[in-house]
Amino acid sequence: MKRDFILVGVLLVVAVFSDAPWGARGSAHCKLTNSGELRPHSVSITEFGAVGDGVTLNTKAFQNAIFYLNSFADKGGAKLFVPAGRWLTGSFDLISHLTLWLDKDAVILGSTNSDDWPVNEPLPSYGRGRELPGGRHRSLIYGRNLTDVIITGDNGTIDGQGDIWWKWFRTGNLNNTRPHLVELMNSTGVVISNLTFLNSPFWTIHPVYCSHVTVQNVTILAPHDSPNTDGIDPDSSHTVCIEDCYISTGDDLIAIKSGWDEYGIAYARPSTNIIIRRIIGETQSAGIAIGSEMSGGVSEVHAENLRFVNSSVGIVIKTSSGRGGYVRDIYISNVTLANVDIAIRFIGHYGEHPDEFYDPKALPTIERITVENIVGENIKYAGFLEGIEGDTFLNICLSNITLNVTSESPWNCSYIQGYSDLVNPETCESLGEKLSPQNYSDCYHLSNHLRSSINQKKGAWFLSW
Repeated sequence: MKRDFILVGVLLVVAVFSDAPWGARGSAHCKLTNSGELRPHSVSITEFGAVGDGVTLNTKAFQNAIFYLNSFADKGGAKLFVPAGRWLTGSFDLISHLTLWLDKDAVILGSTNSDDWPVNEPLPSYGRGRELPGGRHRSLIYGRNLTDVIITGDNGTIDGQGDIWWKWFRTGNLNNTRPHLVELMNSTGVVISNLTFLNSPFWTIHPVYCSHVTVQNVTILAPHDSPNTDGIDPDSSHTVCIEDCYISTGDDLIAIKSGWDEYGIAYARPSTNIIIRRIIGETQSAGIAIGSEMSGGVSEVHAENLRFVNSSVGIVIKTSSGRGGYVRDIYISNVTLANVDIAIRFIGHYGEHPDEFYDPKALPTIERITVENIVGENIKYAGFLEGIEGDTFLNICLSNITLNVTSESPWNCSYIQGYSDLVNPETCESLGEKLSPQNYSDCYHLSNHLRSSINQKKGAWFLSW
């Protein structure tokens, strides 16, 4: 009953938030790759001996059901239905042209026995496990080299039961990196929607080396003290749309990544063409993060209509000497913040490295970042914007930002160059140059409203001249 009340409240907040007047620009929805409603073949997990008592291990039942459904992959695909119940399982693999559908009272539970989560090789763009050298435990729901995969339902639940993993992590009792709740690799045509994800052992939803990914109408929850429980992490992936989600976790709500130091540079698989909109959440970390693993490059990110409360940071870009790569052409707009420590943060010394073989001279390129239409209440600091000595972050453009800041020193900037307009409190000197017709082309995707305002001023200048 309590959980239902929370979810109803979340949905009401999303509805109110998405109808806000300033949300109109992002009102369109992602174009779904597939609805999954027309699968000609369907089976229930119970047909393969699964027992939904929360105690019986059903890994074989899931594996056998999906093996059976593989025969329909070239016949329009198939749907695996998970009815009401608590279905305990270890890691299992998906197949192409499959819909995994959870009933509203269905709960897939991750096993608390680490042996039920096999160990995979490290990602080539990371060179090792993200936490420990060597491999990494396979996600609860896993797939690679797939096409047309849908994970959805009537707001059923996937619960990683991550408490035991967090305990093992804190006590140093792990030999491999913790697993995700959902990871799809080298896959295209992915839809994840209308579900609740709870208590992931590590990052929750991780599409890596994927394309045409939609994550829509999901709720992701984990305790705020749970370690590294990111919400959604597109990683070296392109054409990704994330919208209409509520996320409350122990780490970044959405983090865009593309590989780690020399391994990410060599693999050279960027994250690009990513749309994020109508997201609400809170965290002890950041609402929207880029990095820190961004060595393959990140570009063409549009994030709009966001609300973050009771969080450490609103928007952050994390990088370091040794990362290489680039973050460019980023547009973030229409953000409401409340009770947030730092509204905007750039970190140029986020110095975790996979090993001693990284090149400290591999400097990242950070340029053409536009942040506009931001309001915030009870904000400690407006911005900590720290570039890298000898590697200035360029064309950082801030406009129409109003923050109620409690600190007497609202901005702290170094090795940053850019422009600002209508920013309160007044920003740092390195961003003090005002936006004008002579420089707004330096700013990525400056809003039509602001461009029109600048052009009107330009017209006035011509008339006065």
